[in-house]
Amino acid sequence: MQKIAFHLNCLEQGGAERVVTNLANQFAENGYQVLIATEWYGENEFQTDSRVRRVHVGLREGDEKKPHLLQILLRIKYLKDFIKEERPDILIPFARKALYRGLMAAYFIKIPVLISIRTDPAGHYEELADKIQIPLLFPRADGCVFQTEGAREFFAPRLQNNSRIILNPINPKYIGVPRPEKRTKTVVQSGRLVDFKNQPMLILAFVEVHRKHPDYDLKIYGGDSFDGTKEILETLIAQNQAQDYIHLMGASDTLEKDLADAALFAFTSDWEGLPNALMEAMALGLPIVATDCPCGGPRTIMTNEVDGLLIPIKDQKALEEGINRLIEEPQFAERLGMEARKIAERANGEAVFEQWRDYIEELCSRK
Repeated sequence: MQKIAFHLNCLEQGGAERVVTNLANQFAENGYQVLIATEWYGENEFQTDSRVRRVHVGLREGDEKKPHLLQILLRIKYLKDFIKEERPDILIPFARKALYRGLMAAYFIKIPVLISIRTDPAGHYEELADKIQIPLLFPRADGCVFQTEGAREFFAPRLQNNSRIILNPINPKYIGVPRPEKRTKTVVQSGRLVDFKNQPMLILAFVEVHRKHPDYDLKIYGGDSFDGTKEILETLIAQNQAQDYIHLMGASDTLEKDLADAALFAFTSDWEGLPNALMEAMALGLPIVATDCPCGGPRTIMTNEVDGLLIPIKDQKALEEGINRLIEEPQFAERLGMEARKIAERANGEAVFEQWRDYIEELCSRK
């Protein structure tokens, strides 16, 4: 196996796009021919290695004026044409619609297809279209990569039995960062300002924490998703007159420096796939309190009271108590942080790459 083709919508900055970019770059560095077939080009995309070839397989000029159903069929046709022309040894589609396109495009072509589920299937693979396509198409997949056991359990036993759970690779800049000599009195979070991350709960919980620990502040790092969450957070901060101690920091490219000496990291999502921000905080050795959200991402990488605190989702009081405990028990918090650093041993880029490589090689040899 020498030629790998990934397929997804675009390389706009996001979790699945980050993983594809990292994997493509690593395979290219190891001598493989790598192609990324995308439907469109985004405004703020991840950069690929110069040896990775990007191919547009989306709609062409004038296609957007055609009926919606015809557009869907054209997307499948263009991807199929790409497969026939390039003849990769394996096709690896990422994310929901790309999975369906990839499986349909390769339906009558003798090429293994390895699909990857990147989010919580509950609520994202339950529409009528999913209920029709999954039983028809997923049995055609030669393998599947999940991020968590919870995501795998959502699907039929056949897919479960023919799959692997592989963690996301942690960006190397978060690994090996020296332990700070002294931690600041700052609670941090990083991640987009978006509804499912439930940052309003964090603000309301921290208002109560601040009453008990007025020398601590909260910094939330992350860009605006433009779904109204940022405005909600700004309103909550103003209503609670918390402008002096709760700060929306915006997006940052230096989180490995911004977060490293914080008192603790608070993760508050109601659901996620496998949260990169949480893994990065663990690699930095931060004491962490995290919601035990579906589909089991935090539970997959953390053990309660060993390398972090796990709390129920949407439980503001538990979040408040968890933050207070980590502030008030610094030795316990530091021990959690030291254990959390060990995530780098199983989720560094090389370890994750080797798991993907071995699974891909296995599927190709089996086919």
